[in-house]
Amino acid sequence: MPYTAAHWGSYRIDRDTGTLLPVEGDPQPSRIGKGWTSASRDRNSRIMRPAIRKGWLEGDGGAGRSGDRYLEVSWDEALEHCASELTRVRETHGNGAIFGGSYGWSSAGRFHHAQSQMRRFLNLAGGFVGARETYSHAAAEVLFPHILGLSNRAFQDEVTAMPSVSGACELMLAFGGISPRTAQVASSGTSRHEVAPWLENLANGKTRLISVSPRRGDLEKAEWWAIRPGTDTALLLALCQEIIATGRANDDFLKRCTSGYDTFRDYLAGKTDGTAKSAEWAADICDIPADTIRETALELTEKRSLISMTWSMQRGDHGEQPIWAGLALAAIIGQIGLPGGGYAFGYGCTTPVGRPTRLIPWPSLPQGINPVSDFIPVARIADMLLNPGSQYAYNGETRTYADIRLIWWTGGNPFHHHQDLHRLEKAWQRPETVIVNEHSWTATARRADIVLPATTPLEREDIMMNRRDPALIYMSALDAPMGEALDDHEIFARLAGRMGFGESFTKGKSAAEWLEHLWERAEKVAEAHGFALPDFETFKAEGRFDIPDEEEVRLALSAFAADPEGSPLATESGRITLFNEKIAAMGLADCPGHPTWMPPVEWLGAAKDGMLQLISGQPDTRLHSQNDRGSESLADKVKCREAAYLHPETARANGLAERDIIRLSNQRGACLAGLRFDEGLRPDCIFLPTGAWYDPQIVDGALLEVHGNPNALTIDKGCSGLSQGNIAHTCLVRVEKWDRPLPALSIDRPPIA
Repeated sequence: MPYTAAHWGSYRIDRDTGTLLPVEGDPQPSRIGKGWTSASRDRNSRIMRPAIRKGWLEGDGGAGRSGDRYLEVSWDEALEHCASELTRVRETHGNGAIFGGSYGWSSAGRFHHAQSQMRRFLNLAGGFVGARETYSHAAAEVLFPHILGLSNRAFQDEVTAMPSVSGACELMLAFGGISPRTAQVASSGTSRHEVAPWLENLANGKTRLISVSPRRGDLEKAEWWAIRPGTDTALLLALCQEIIATGRANDDFLKRCTSGYDTFRDYLAGKTDGTAKSAEWAADICDIPADTIRETALELTEKRSLISMTWSMQRGDHGEQPIWAGLALAAIIGQIGLPGGGYAFGYGCTTPVGRPTRLIPWPSLPQGINPVSDFIPVARIADMLLNPGSQYAYNGETRTYADIRLIWWTGGNPFHHHQDLHRLEKAWQRPETVIVNEHSWTATARRADIVLPATTPLEREDIMMNRRDPALIYMSALDAPMGEALDDHEIFARLAGRMGFGESFTKGKSAAEWLEHLWERAEKVAEAHGFALPDFETFKAEGRFDIPDEEEVRLALSAFAADPEGSPLATESGRITLFNEKIAAMGLADCPGHPTWMPPVEWLGAAKDGMLQLISGQPDTRLHSQNDRGSESLADKVKCREAAYLHPETARANGLAERDIIRLSNQRGACLAGLRFDEGLRPDCIFLPTGAWYDPQIVDGALLEVHGNPNALTIDKGCSGLSQGNIAHTCLVRVEKWDRPLPALSIDRPPIA
């Protein structure tokens, strides 16, 4: 039977109707998938032929990388320009002047993974400046090795299995909620969605479930603490202090399993700064009653308790602090390593976190070794482009930004992921050449000099092999490639041939032969894990293989907690560090050596009248900006704009009604959105989902994003000198009714000369 897969689920292909049907056994198929085929087949936005920007051919130096006309050319001509530019930059400036940009959400397929294909090609071409970490959880990726001795990936691999939580947990504090909306997706694909059923069991069981979030919808069936955004660290510190002050800290666990407790305890008591982090202190900051904080601190020590943190917690100014403070609270309670207790990071952020499934290290496309060692933290691209040669702090190092002359971007959309997109637009004009592989005219493609049309995952064959999923899916093609689109492997293979290393890139294999090669490697992996895979032709015909004896229940940090001497952590002390000497020695004002409350650069506690906190989470209709042109996303808009949500009282106070078009603005920019009401939202907040295709226009003499993209408003600043992660959730805006003519959208293909 033909199947295919995406980051939002796996599907059976109905050849008779040309449609996709969710696979059997998926308890809650994703809404996103309903808009997948329509987005892929949208001829108004698909790139039909290779195209070159007219201004680039005329030598405008990048000044016209927005709103320019394009000339459609043959593949030979486009690839000749690509080879010529790559060669020119390498010979004139070196490979350190090339930035290879990509992001891993382009396809769930193991072979047609755009980032892997691009990196393999550029490594063979002499290397490139790359990026580290992710927009999703950069602060955790840098912090966790210091305080837990584990990478973020390793810690998520051993996060306590969700069924174990349901059976044992009596009290869960869920910071940021646990949302089935974000749990629709999984990097590398998924065959089923279990988070919503798990939450149902949790809510109907013995667990007191508390969602600490400015939105009730982040965890529907829970008590709701409508915390002031950006103040979770203050609440966590107060819970720590109240437990210690009442003599309920687990001294045995703290002595055996942590280091630096005395220093952290002195800070909580106010011995280092004169301010005790009491319930009353936190109540004024986070807008949670002091009595509630005190009572909950007591209950946390009396019941089996779990501190759960979403990835969103660390996507703010000083983003390391709340996830570190959450770990400190769990350590002070002393239930880390026990069933239903301890600390979790990432429940609901993607569907596999907490999934009780065997972890199988399936093979992937070899990328080779990058001869260029230079890199940037992923969210610092605009800084790099605007400030070549300048220095910045990162994880204890003083680094220097490269002088980038050529950008190659494949399978991603920085004009969705990045913050302060107007600033990125200015930075994007600096390189001499921008080349983009893309299937649709995204904002990034519309700002490229050379545009190479790529296929969508529905137009090629691949294999979904997710190390955290219990099924392997053969991804059959549903549609023929649109226009002259080629898959990324074929694009780079042709270009590698022109540049003299075609054989090294392809190894003499076609795409189909590479899939068979990956399967042969997978057979050896399976054998090492005690089971056999079918031969490739059988797998291809059947379309799906389910891993036998798939279940493997994990309990986070259990071995360490049981025997910290015999199973030490790879930290400076071998223990959980509540005060970290290495971080303290960095001397970072924005990331001290222990969890610390520092007001964000923008927050409601210092807001001027009329300012609202912008919350820009994932929608349930698309993944990031993927499928924004699909039926589900389009149907969810208001007058063709992304819908923003306000509390009805806030809307009425501002003279607004549902389905009005509103203007959100601050010192960085402005955007339009349609209005819907949400009673489960703090009145001082506004929620605008991320991912509407960026569409800035000059309206009445001013720059205005007209489609509803919140990153026209967010701040482009690193969360600290430790991780330099993004701070998308630190942002204040004003809102007003838009009562002028509504600008037409310009998100279809650009003018073709």
